[in-house]
Amino acid sequence: MSQALPHDFSDRHAHATRGDLAYQAYQTLHVAFIIAPIIAGLDKFFDRLTDWDMYLSPKADHVLGGHGHQFMMAVGIIEIIAGIGVAIWPRVFAYIVSLWLLLIVINLLTIPGFYDIALRDFGLCLAAFALGRLAQVYNHPEPRLGSTTA
Repeated sequence: MSQALPHDFSDRHAHATRGDLAYQAYQTLHVAFIIAPIIAGLDKFFDRLTDWDMYLSPKADHVLGGHGHQFMMAVGIIEIIAGIGVAIWPRVFAYIVSLWLLLIVINLLTIPGFYDIALRDFGLCLAAFALGRLAQVYNHPEPRLGSTTA
């Protein structure tokens, strides 16, 4: 027996309109979590936004045998894949991005002086989680590879 969603949201994705504020929130988060991970991932190769290596914990760099830069480039590839995943299948990839951001927060908490960035990324983690919850209502359950709309 399935539990009905409050306020009869079960069929809401079929009736979402531009005036639906919750749908607007979903669309905003959906676009943001497509663009941001892809840009951050691409920038791991160019360092135009920041020097990403400084955000890797020295403890993690030590565990990686001093290959932190190569690790951050791999992180970039993962972030690009995550952004594309959110575009195609937000019902799943929003939660993956949320977990990814939580791991980033944990890493940042081990670096003195980056607690403000950790707090920001925790907020992003919660926003990605909210996108996942909204996608349960506003996005179809299966990935739609040929579609450009959510």
